[in-house]
Amino acid sequence: MTSCHDFRSACRLSRRSLLSIGAAGFTGLGLPALLRASESGQLRARAKHVLFLHQFGGPSHIDTFDMKPAAPDGIRGEFKPIATDRPGVTVTEHLPRFANVLGRFAQVRSVHHRMKNHNSATYYCLTGHAPPLDDIRLRDTLELYPAYGSTVAKFRPADDPSVPSFVTFPYVLRDGSVTPGQSASFLGKPYDPFFVGQDPSRAEFRLPELSLPASMPVERLDDRRSLLRLIDRQSDLLGWSDSARGIDAFNDRALGMLTSPRVKNAFDLSQEPAKLRDDYGRTTYGQSCLLARRLLEADVRFVTVYYSQTITGNTGGWDTHGNNSKQLKERLLPTTDQAVPTLIADLQARGLLDETLVVWMGEFGRSPRITNSQKLGPDGRDHWPMCYTVLFAGGGVTPGAIYGASDRIGAYPASDPVTPDDIAATMFWALGIDPTTEFYDTLRRPLPIAAGRPITPLFS
Repeated sequence: MTSCHDFRSACRLSRRSLLSIGAAGFTGLGLPALLRASESGQLRARAKHVLFLHQFGGPSHIDTFDMKPAAPDGIRGEFKPIATDRPGVTVTEHLPRFANVLGRFAQVRSVHHRMKNHNSATYYCLTGHAPPLDDIRLRDTLELYPAYGSTVAKFRPADDPSVPSFVTFPYVLRDGSVTPGQSASFLGKPYDPFFVGQDPSRAEFRLPELSLPASMPVERLDDRRSLLRLIDRQSDLLGWSDSARGIDAFNDRALGMLTSPRVKNAFDLSQEPAKLRDDYGRTTYGQSCLLARRLLEADVRFVTVYYSQTITGNTGGWDTHGNNSKQLKERLLPTTDQAVPTLIADLQARGLLDETLVVWMGEFGRSPRITNSQKLGPDGRDHWPMCYTVLFAGGGVTPGAIYGASDRIGAYPASDPVTPDDIAATMFWALGIDPTTEFYDTLRRPLPIAAGRPITPLFS
């Protein structure tokens, strides 16, 4: 857990950070103004939506955005840095398209925590609250906190009640067991995400509950029993099913979506030009990013895209304990380099980037020192929550800002440490939700929705 002293330190800006962010970053809401706004019940929303891109397994910060070319052999890795569209800022040679849009992102290079297991670290990353223990066996219970999107669905739901406030896809994360932090927890099943458990890159991608049988006109959906029968036949879409969501809440939401052309159209990727789909990449991740853009256009408030269902390299995760460089350059970075820059350019071209806060984040980084494992292979990097990089774009973020810094080998924060608690507070604050707002757990205890403070210098 982070102490009060740590939080105070995290909110102080070093001279190095002041120079990195520049004067423009300080036109955002400072702490005194934030407190005044909280007292009056008013916060200016800088974003209408959040797109949370979670990289399950933990991307190597040293091999991507916070490279250390001057570090000793055995730490710096084999990749070379290349110039980007922001003068003086580099990125790995295996992200050439990203290099052309990196100036639209802000980077936080000093994110840290103490959770070394995927389930506990990912729970922390998906909720902004540290788990009670760092254990791979951590299970989802009503004592744990809700997902970010569930909190947003409660305090700033979608304007159109027929549009889901919180959508997640295309996986349910698991490391052995299902990873906690993906549901509404004690907020209740009405705030669970609408989960899409299908691969949008497949030609047959469709949502059964958004496709009415020809024999059933919309008018018949007023008969609740007809709706129940329809959903029962098509419930295999949801891996979590009725028992995990609450049948009444699910049916009410399904009824709204069945009668909403806006939502149905959002899931129809066939409406997109073939060239744009090719630009995103005909991969699960690429088409998921495209689907996310369409959902944002339909006014979904919070969208989470999961990269990888499990953490192992064989199934697409970022858990590169062995063959780190090979996995990155042959699989992980090419997919990322195609999908994310296209997403950013597409959002900007459609006028959505300014109103959407995009967050690219894993549950931790990878170890500075390269490891060799007889079991997992050579050239690996292990779990490293002590320091890693998170990217922000859009939603009022100052393009090109860099907040915080790692030390000379990327092992620990050298200035302005940030925790996932602060990331959570930043997202809520950007949406106009006071991070000190409280909700109630199953024992009716008041709990703050975020334990950190927003990183206001990142915003213009």
